[in-house]
Amino acid sequence: MTSTVRASDRIVADDSVGMSYLNRTPQRLLTVYLPLGVFIIVLLFPFYWMTITALKPNAELNNFRDYNPFWPSNPTLQNIRYLLFETSYPGWLVNTMVVAIGSTILSLVASVFAAYAIERIRFPGSRWTGLAIFLAYLVPPSILFIPLAVMIFKFGIYDSKLALIFTYPTFLIPFCTWLLMGYFRSIPYELEECALVDGASRWQILTRIMLPLAVPGLISAGIFAFTLSWNEFIYALTFIQSSENKTVPVGVLTELVRGDVYEWGALMAGALLGSLPVVLLYSFFVDYYVSSMTGAVKE
Repeated sequence: MTSTVRASDRIVADDSVGMSYLNRTPQRLLTVYLPLGVFIIVLLFPFYWMTITALKPNAELNNFRDYNPFWPSNPTLQNIRYLLFETSYPGWLVNTMVVAIGSTILSLVASVFAAYAIERIRFPGSRWTGLAIFLAYLVPPSILFIPLAVMIFKFGIYDSKLALIFTYPTFLIPFCTWLLMGYFRSIPYELEECALVDGASRWQILTRIMLPLAVPGLISAGIFAFTLSWNEFIYALTFIQSSENKTVPVGVLTELVRGDVYEWGALMAGALLGSLPVVLLYSFFVDYYVSSMTGAVKE
């Protein structure tokens, strides 16, 4: 009987291993390594190209006949030195950080209140309100920046960081609200009902129960808002004029491109250094980001 059981177990095991075909080398190459290699090349090659371009001297940037285009023959830090010490790039970096943090905090506060009201208070028309908020995210910024510019001029905050901090939430709040709505929906209603029975107010429920449980969702929404604020271009180009108030995306493009002269080494160095804060942010909070996105699609 022992041998019969072992044989049956072996048959069941062979039939239940759905990925057993990957044990063969050709199938493993075609289904695992080839797609993975293509994904890595598409994802990492832009960063690699920015890096080698930032390290190339000007003589190598356009001379592909005498120099290898995929590797710097005489690497130099001159482009990075020029960017940091001969341009306003450090100031642009500080401006971008201030604007991104300010608009992210403002958007998260508004999104928390909106998402909680729509998902937990259950007022009439709450679902339609949530849908309308998300549809507002689909409105392109190229349409909104004209009426926003009129408001910016009337408030007298044109060409200041406040102009960006107050306008970025127009596209950050809709998506952050939708994301937090999905995460609040995944939190059991029984917790809130028990707190109401014990006499807790809505504010106490939000601050002491919902927000501690929704930390992954808040981190995910914060990362999303910070990333969009960091990379935004249209509003920053429209509402900022002076060089000292520009953000990195606008400053790099407008100050390092003079007519038909492109300072490719400094441009790539600026793009590379400007992407590092977002990369570090994702690397630290990637687990929270994935878990919150999973909670956002739960029903």
